[in-house]
Parts: sequence; structure tokens; C-alpha cells
Amino acid sequence: MLIQFRFENFKSFRDDTILDFSATEEENHADHVIIVGKEKLLSAAAIFGANASGKTNVIEAFLFMVKYVINSFAYGGDGERKETDQPVYTPFLMDSVSREAESSFEVFFTGNGEDDGTTYNYGFTLNRGGIVEEWLNVKETRNRKVLLRQKDSLELTGIPAKQKENVRLSLEKETLAVSLGAKLRIEIFKTVRDWFYNWVFADFGDPKENMALATMVPAGFSKDSEVRKRVVTYLSSFDPSIIDFQVEVLSEDDNMSQIKIDAVHRKNDGGTVNIPLNQESSGTLKMFALYPGLETVMKTGGVFFVDELNSRLHPLLARSFLLTFLNPEINVNHAQIVFTTHDAWQLSNRLLRRDEIWFTEKGEDGASTLYSLADFEEKPENFGKETYEENYLLGKYGAIPTMKYLDVLGGE
Repeated sequence: MLIQFRFENFKSFRDDTILDFSATEEENHADHVIIVGKEKLLSAAAIFGANASGKTNVIEAFLFMVKYVINSFAYGGDGERKETDQPVYTPFLMDSVSREAESSFEVFFTGNGEDDGTTYNYGFTLNRGGIVEEWLNVKETRNRKVLLRQKDSLELTGIPAKQKENVRLSLEKETLAVSLGAKLRIEIFKTVRDWFYNWVFADFGDPKENMALATMVPAGFSKDSEVRKRVVTYLSSFDPSIIDFQVEVLSEDDNMSQIKIDAVHRKNDGGTVNIPLNQESSGTLKMFALYPGLETVMKTGGVFFVDELNSRLHPLLARSFLLTFLNPEINVNHAQIVFTTHDAWQLSNRLLRRDEIWFTEKGEDGASTLYSLADFEEKPENFGKETYEENYLLGKYGAIPTMKYLDVLGGE
């Protein structure tokens, strides 16, 4: 499970920024707390804020780190790779110092088993020239430094001499040692690298990605009736008229298949009617697009990053989707969700703990900040009684747009 994500100098975030899944001492919704080893962790982080305040950039910071860790073994060298394969390095551009400064990305995470007390701390800094620093520490019964890379020095501990030499000989300035080491089958590096595979990203604020998400289907959907039954059960939670899917394979090759999907609906007279999936409501299509990611993280115990979860969804439907992660009887593998939203209706002490609610706000200098509702003191007499939604819309927590009349026509 993800314990903490830290990053600095990325896009609109200039300063050190922390998204923390560690549970505070709050007593509300005690069943949301998951105990893994000695860690008390949460399964949800809801990020609220005005437009252009940096909500999406929190997700994109983690996506940058994931792509770099998974793929950087191919970066650098003789230039055979395509330039587009490497994620674009984008520091804070609003001042000349940050523009040329290093960016930093760091995670703390632990295994999912309740008896697994191992925690990992991995991170790196980079600039336009490549990797500046990289580190990996593992804590079992005690802290153990596995990797420390600083400029031209590289320390590797607990790794066979031959594998150490292979890393030293092949390491490029743009390449992460963990990424390369995993490719060379060094077990501890492979463990860390593989952890970064347990992530799903869905950006419903990007029209192109939105369209791509709408065309994705769960693995085995076209051929396995049991997979389709699970999707029907999922969709029928809000549209019980959907009782099946009919799938026609139009073309197929080794890498991709083109299929036509009809949703089978029960008619009022007892018969059925087939409706092409692309003619279903936008809310149904959104829920269909969310299903593959939900299924993946529920199986792997990974994290689902969803930008604009509330887009085209009724608040009760978004709430139902979120409760899938918050219900320990359903979420047995401790999957986590990070989502951005403008829907203040989700700001409720009946749904979320204070430490599960986060805000982004952009200052006059153009720099975004990320902070938790748990940072605001709650008076004992108000415990469990505060109306988070009302307080937020009144501006008590910040992170709301500055409202001005839109006098675009310049009236007389």
C-alpha cells in the first residue's frame, strides 16, 4: 500500500508537497483504517480545489514517476529510443530559479499483507541533464540502505558483486538504477519496479483520453461470459434493465481486436432489446470505462488515480463507487483511490474522514499547495457535527475560485 508520496518542483508545485495515506488519531470512520504491519493507512484521498489550482498535477506527478521507473532502463545510450518514450520533464516555470532547479519524487510503501512489516522508501531527483540522485531504503526489523546514487558515485548494498558490476557498466545518466536493475533481474530492484505496475490512471478531464477510456473493455470481455456477468452485476447496481451484453468480434490480430458491443436491456413487456453500447447514456459509459481499472486494483491492491471522478456521474453514483474502496468487506486486498473532484457533495463527515480530504490552492505567485482538512483544528464540541461542505463553500478551508461577474460583453 502507498504510505506517502512526496514531490517537489513539478509543474505548478514549486515547493515540497506531500500526499499522505497515514491515518491520524481521528475516531470518525474507524473502519476506514487499514493496519498493515505497524502502519495505520487509509484507502482514499479526495482532492478538492478550484479550476487550475493543481489538482490534476498531483496525479500527473505520480504518473511521471511511474513512467520513469518502469521505462527508464531504455533512456539514454545510443539514441535508438524514440524521444516521446521519455516523459516530459516539467519543473515549475514561473520563476527563473525553479526553472533550472532539480525535481524530486519519492514514495514510501509497504506490502499488502497484514503481517508484512516491510516498508520501502524509494526516490530520485533529476534535472534536464538526467538523474542527480537516487536512493532506496528497506525497513524490516531495522533500516537497510540498498542504493545511494549521488552524481558520479553509486553505492549498492546486499547485491552480488557481479550484478553490481553489471549495473555500473550499463547505467546511463538518464537511467534509474532500480529500472536497470530490475531489467537485469536483481530481485530487490524488481520488487520495487513491479510495485509501480499496480497503478491505474484515468483522466476524464482530457477529451482524447476520455474517448480512449470509453473504448477499453475488461480482459476477456469478448470471449468469457463470466467476465461479462461481473460487468452486468456492476452496472445493474444503478441500471437494473441491463441484463447482458452481446459481443461481435469484427476483426482480430495478435495485438488488438475490434469488437461491437450491444447492451441487452429487459423491456417492460418481458422481452429484450439490444442497444449499441455507444448509444448508452454518458453516465453508463463513464461507469463502463471505470470498471477495468476498478477490477484491476481490487485484485492487485494497487491505487486507482481518477481525475474528475464526478464528471457525468450523479453524486449518489460517485458515492457508491467510492464506497467500494471504503468498505473493508469488499476491498479485501486494500486497494486505494486518489481522485479529484469539484463535487462538494462528497465533502461529508458521513462519507469521509478529515484525513481523507485534501485541497489544492494556487497562490498569487502561481505556485500550488496541497494540504489536508486534518490540518485544520476541530473543536471537541464539534466532533462529528461539522458540515464540511458548507464550510468549504464559505471559504473556511480555502481552495475555492475567486468569484467575479463575467462581464464579457462589457455592458454600458
